[in-house]
Amino acid sequence: VTKDGVPIRLMMNAGLLIDMPHLAESGAAGVGLFRTELQFMIGETMPTRRDQIAFYKQVIDAAGDKPVVFRTLDLGGDKVLPYARWEREANPALGWRALRIALDRPALLRFQVRALIRAAAGRTLRLLLPMVSHVAEFNIARSLVDKEIERARLMGLPRPTQVLVGAMLEVPALMFMLRQILRSADFVSIGSNDLLQFAFAVDRTNPRVSRRYDALNPASLTMIRQIVQSAEEAGGEVSLCGEMAGRPLEAMALVGLGLRTLSMQPANIGPIKMMIRSLNAGEV
Repeated sequence: VTKDGVPIRLMMNAGLLIDMPHLAESGAAGVGLFRTELQFMIGETMPTRRDQIAFYKQVIDAAGDKPVVFRTLDLGGDKVLPYARWEREANPALGWRALRIALDRPALLRFQVRALIRAAAGRTLRLLLPMVSHVAEFNIARSLVDKEIERARLMGLPRPTQVLVGAMLEVPALMFMLRQILRSADFVSIGSNDLLQFAFAVDRTNPRVSRRYDALNPASLTMIRQIVQSAEEAGGEVSLCGEMAGRPLEAMALVGLGLRTLSMQPANIGPIKMMIRSLNAGEV
């Protein structure tokens, strides 16, 4: 809580079961981003549905009464399965990846959602769809999730008490459609790493151009402010996960821009918490 009484939720990012003890150690309010693709990438074969159910249940149990946001498979680009065949792409970051794969191979998404529904039985399930480019994409994917919920009901299987489905805002085009997407999305999470890369047309891992990737550039701040204001006008929930959430100066700017939920690496939560407790949000 800031000095002038503004509460800020600090969440942590995770991707493996060994990450979960950091939830208590860091004092995070929950897991704002759980990268489910890591389970698929560390093995030599695709995890079975039984393996996925057991894994997701362990994650949810480890979180206790704290929320976990599961991002559905974000494959492609620099994340390639060792046991799958992938076509070489000239520009993989802008190519066949994340939700685009899920919509072209819907069985893959339904297979994963089916496991998540079983694992979250009796509790709230939070899903985050990655790399959403436009509203129609999200609606198609959400309909696949709804089909799996209905399938579980018809078969008399245990189900979550509630399923919340959010959109990850990484593609700049989506920021101009926030009011429309928040009619069907329960929340929006800004993926600042990719959003800024696409906005500046810069690969932040390329040393020759990475200095042009600037989270505190007026264009970056104006873009995030517009997203936050659009979400407020639509009555929607918005958060941010990405490297800028875990750096005190950038996080201070994000609080000033109106963000109230930030997700970061567990080690960053202490310094960010210290900064927030010494901050007057109204002045920022």
